[in-house]
Amino acid sequence: MTTRKEYYERAKIKLLTDETICPENINIFRKFFEYEEYKLKRMNDLRELDESCYKTLYFYIIRLRKVNCWFENKPWRELTRGDIKAVYDGLEDGKILSQRGKPFQSTQHYYNKILKSKPFELAGKAQLAREVICFPKRRRREVRYITREGFLTLVSVLVKPRHLLLFWLAWDIGENIDALLQLQKKDFTRAVDPYLKEPEYLVNLPEAKIKRSRQTRTEPTLYPETVRYCDMVLSQLADNDKVFAFGYRQAVKLINNAGRKTGVKCMPGGEPVRWKDLRSGMACHLLSMGWQPHEINLRLGHTPNSDTLNAYINYLAIDRHRPKRKLYDSEMEKLKEELKEIKERDRFSRGKVQKYTGENQAMPEENQAMKAELAQTKARVEELAQMVTKLLSKLPAAQKPVHIG
Repeated sequence: MTTRKEYYERAKIKLLTDETICPENINIFRKFFEYEEYKLKRMNDLRELDESCYKTLYFYIIRLRKVNCWFENKPWRELTRGDIKAVYDGLEDGKILSQRGKPFQSTQHYYNKILKSKPFELAGKAQLAREVICFPKRRRREVRYITREGFLTLVSVLVKPRHLLLFWLAWDIGENIDALLQLQKKDFTRAVDPYLKEPEYLVNLPEAKIKRSRQTRTEPTLYPETVRYCDMVLSQLADNDKVFAFGYRQAVKLINNAGRKTGVKCMPGGEPVRWKDLRSGMACHLLSMGWQPHEINLRLGHTPNSDTLNAYINYLAIDRHRPKRKLYDSEMEKLKEELKEIKERDRFSRGKVQKYTGENQAMPEENQAMKAELAQTKARVEELAQMVTKLLSKLPAAQKPVHIG
């Protein structure tokens, strides 16, 4: 299986020997990679670059090629304010398109990592780019996830236990696909849940295998399906064996095929399912099940006060029903109190009717008045009962009280 280091080294050699790129820019690229490789080692306290570093470096190759294409292979040292503004406006106005013929969505990576950073600094144009690209964008988080029903449909077309385990881990643990593909058998510990007394696995997510922005942690599995497929797959491996004997490209093909076979799409925009959509789908499902945002943040590897989930909370209207529930609860309490008072009056009225009926048959007018009062009380009780039933019908089934009054 090809490593990220091999991908990067091959792509770097291809870039630096590309005769279609002007030599001045090739020289900038060479100096940049020398600088960036050294920086990544020192910043991350590494003697040798790891897989995460090579992933970062590989994406720089892709971005440098695109930026060079946008400036039509003009030497970067000769770029003018007009050149930079033309590219900036072209990206923002949707006139510069991707290979798929669509406007670029994530332009900030190019601005912050290339045009206003070290590559253009080596060309002496970083300050000029900062002057041109001077309007910060509002930060908007994309809401995109897969529902629990969609996930179950996806896994219904899978057959191999190892494929099923990868999907269930992505949904259960919520880590990204790169980290999951690096897991070894020794990262899994079978245990018993201390509360439910059911089997579970503790999945260790060490620093070397996750994104640098994520928290090192150990997460217990939540679903019996994850435990079942862990048992099936891990029993055949040695401690240092990788759980998944394939790489990122095969994993992408796997989820693409499952999406194509089932027709499952993302919410709310209907896009094809990606691995990261299982991570956000897991978070949305736990939100709907009553988990608190800080609990989900910890499971996702964020800090407890991270605002990552805010866009999903707003979209799903997670907190919007709490005031409505309070209104129903308040009305229900008033009805319960009135119903209790009416039942007490009803009991008292029945006693009076029985008393006068038994002791004084000669008082027909008063007796009739008591019966009329009793009839009114019964009518009000029936009216209250209908109101309670109507209120309960508006509540979600999980929120309905077992007994009223």
